[in-house]
Amino acid sequence: MHILALVLDILLVAAFLMSGSTKVFGLKFQVESFQRLRLPQWFRVFTGLTQYIGVAALVVGFWEPSWAAWAGIWFAFIMLCATAAHIRVGDSGSKTAPAVVLMILAIALAIAQGAELGHFPG
Repeated sequence: MHILALVLDILLVAAFLMSGSTKVFGLKFQVESFQRLRLPQWFRVFTGLTQYIGVAALVVGFWEPSWAAWAGIWFAFIMLCATAAHIRVGDSGSKTAPAVVLMILAIALAIAQGAELGHFPG
């Protein structure tokens, strides 16, 4: 795995493991965030579980780079949806920025590992 891809993989594992956990375990700020976004609470749990799936793929990606490439696409899509949800309710740039930054990092990982996409599942 290329050094850039490895660094991105580690950053995304940490970010989405924490983010997924706060959603699944229903931390107050996530419950309030999903209320503000006008999304049901079951969708908060679902979103956290989709993040766990992506984290698992990123971990497998340490050994099978095609998994990291597809996880990058997975997270880019999730963060695109998150960005759209923030824009839909008129959230400020400071509330929308984390989703945008994570989307950019996920896209960067998918690009860095792009040559591996065709080798899935490894």
